[in-house]
Amino acid sequence: MEYYRYLYLSERLEKKKDRIMDRLERNRFQPGIHLILLPANEKNQLEILNAAWLLQPDYPKESLFVVGIADSFENALEYVEKISQEVYDSTKGLDIRNYILMKEREG
Repeated sequence: MEYYRYLYLSERLEKKKDRIMDRLERNRFQPGIHLILLPANEKNQLEILNAAWLLQPDYPKESLFVVGIADSFENALEYVEKISQEVYDSTKGLDIRNYILMKEREG
């Protein structure tokens, strides 16, 4: 699992960021945690995944690129909207995937 350099994080989770990421890596149950991901399918922009899905033994965690971590599905939707607006304001387009990957490389 790889994390975006400019990770979007719910305010309530900021102090717990390292603990949450550690628990994600160690397959610990985290109720309510939702991840905003760049999907493997390059035709899609973002996807929201409840962290409970990662508990499945054969879930392909290695290929995940986490853009944000939210404390609820609704909060994750708000971040997707915020990311979309940020991309549009910067590029006047909505190619979220390329914008995020470009910022990650620039870092």
